[in-house]
Amino acid sequence: MTLTTVSSWTSFGGTLSVHDHESRTCKCTMRFAVYTPPQAKDGPVPVLWYLSGLTCTWANVMEKSGLQRAAAQHGIMIIAPDTSPRGPDVPDDEAYDLGQGAGFYLTATEPPWDTHYRMDQYITGELRDVIAVNFPAADMARQGIFGHSMGGHGALTLHFKHPGTYQSCSAFSPITSPARVPWGEKAFTAYIGPPSIAWEQYDATELVQNTQTRAHILIDTGKADPFLETQLKPDIFIEACEQAGQALDYRLHAGYGHDYYFIATFMDDHIAHHAKALKG
Repeated sequence: MTLTTVSSWTSFGGTLSVHDHESRTCKCTMRFAVYTPPQAKDGPVPVLWYLSGLTCTWANVMEKSGLQRAAAQHGIMIIAPDTSPRGPDVPDDEAYDLGQGAGFYLTATEPPWDTHYRMDQYITGELRDVIAVNFPAADMARQGIFGHSMGGHGALTLHFKHPGTYQSCSAFSPITSPARVPWGEKAFTAYIGPPSIAWEQYDATELVQNTQTRAHILIDTGKADPFLETQLKPDIFIEACEQAGQALDYRLHAGYGHDYYFIATFMDDHIAHHAKALKG
């Protein structure tokens, strides 16, 4: 549980801090960031997890999205884990969509990935405990989750698997059915083997058919997103939610792409969405 504080800044009356710790789950040093709002000085605040996309780290959302202003306004603590285990002893791949920076928020069962790549266990177990111990203002009874692209996939699947933990959920441009698109097919094959029932456990479109939650899920996607038709395929998930009776607000925005200019535009909406659910 020992943390090393890498850096810290004051922002909108709160604190953005970056920390390292030795992970027993991922068997390497893991880094994450926390934005603690000013309201934390007076008592517990809800916790919102942000899962980033391919090639990203904690820095992308904390430096590019402008989330601190809305988080301070609503009194929400936001945690940004890394997207994978990292380090010289951690397996990697030359491609951007596999290996370090591309953990896909799952537990790998295939070598050489199975020793370190356990991002779902890390986030829902070990890192949760690290936050609870080291950030006493974190109200672990009020947690939500959101993310972008690969991280949107992670947010959706972790919400469906742990609805009692993550009571609110949203996503920017999520990979809603990785078992049916090239990014997911490549990662799943490498990490968990050939197509099998194991793939369904990491596919939001499959999960929602068997597990509906009380959350009203919010999804924003850009109509000019170059990955919309090939990698995201939101229509599959939308149809699955309609058939299963899962509440979903899906918004498609003309002119927007897959970038942080898009995310920054709608970040306030997402934080307000979670604040309403977690503080209402």
